[in-house]
Amino acid sequence: MKLSLLDRSRTRAGHPEAEALSGSIERAVHAERLGYDRFWVAEHHAVPGIASGSPPVLLAAIGGRTDRIRLGSGGVMLPHHQPLVVAEQFLMLEALHPGRIDLGLGRSLGFTAPVRAALRDHGPDSFEDDLRDLRAHLEGTAPVTARPRTDGRVPMYVLATGRGGVIAARLGLPVVIGGPILGEPRLDEVLASYRRDFRPSPGVERPYVMISLDVTVADDDAAARELALPEAWAMGRSRQTGEFPPLESVADIRRQPWTGQLRDRVESSLGRAVAGSPQTERRALEQLAERTAADELLASTSTYDREALFASDEALRDLVTTV
Repeated sequence: MKLSLLDRSRTRAGHPEAEALSGSIERAVHAERLGYDRFWVAEHHAVPGIASGSPPVLLAAIGGRTDRIRLGSGGVMLPHHQPLVVAEQFLMLEALHPGRIDLGLGRSLGFTAPVRAALRDHGPDSFEDDLRDLRAHLEGTAPVTARPRTDGRVPMYVLATGRGGVIAARLGLPVVIGGPILGEPRLDEVLASYRRDFRPSPGVERPYVMISLDVTVADDDAAARELALPEAWAMGRSRQTGEFPPLESVADIRRQPWTGQLRDRVESSLGRAVAGSPQTERRALEQLAERTAADELLASTSTYDREALFASDEALRDLVTTV
């Protein structure tokens, strides 16, 4: 199973938001040194807890600091963009960093109603048609030619939200599966349906499944849960306030009042994450691999303590090489 990282440029309470972007760049350098296969970044708009609203810009900066690791989006939210413009951005990245660029694509319309309004109403769902148009622009078969043309290929990946898995199978594209569905019984049917209905396409001869999951590794289970707490706390607070906040330190979180409902939400979020000692994580990842037969794990780990985050990335790399 290949191993990659998804970094969402999480902001941290008490620190400048720009620091989240420099942190993503440093983490990519570290991931390359550790031997990770890919490093992906995210697109979120007007979210206090996430500094990355433009994957192509951040990927260009990361590309300038790395040499080998593949770089991509997890993903570009296609409803907000014209396919031609996305093609031009990622063809330019491919020209600058040949053979290293991936294009993950999603369909999220925004975190809150005001954000969705600011991004404009895009009308009926045209995700599948937009994917077809984008692929034509990347391949140079569209009525207009996206530039710069390169000798390389920019692989497309579909985030399987909603009908994403069905569309990925129909278009013959790799699929990225994450979120609550990983803990649901219907995961098995989603995977079986994707593999059964997959139609080969140029450059993609067989189904390809990437599982996106929060994974945190520490010396023991209790320490790993502490590292996972800031993200779980932010998720719980977002459902309470409607706003996804910056990460807070564990000490600051422990000093705040916890309502029963908030505690339940935090525990539910921690339950969906994979956080534990190397021994615990080994068992969990072996079970995941057995159930999903995934080709790749995309770890979306985040925590307030950057040094602990880097240590978790290193421990996960060591672990997966032996699973």
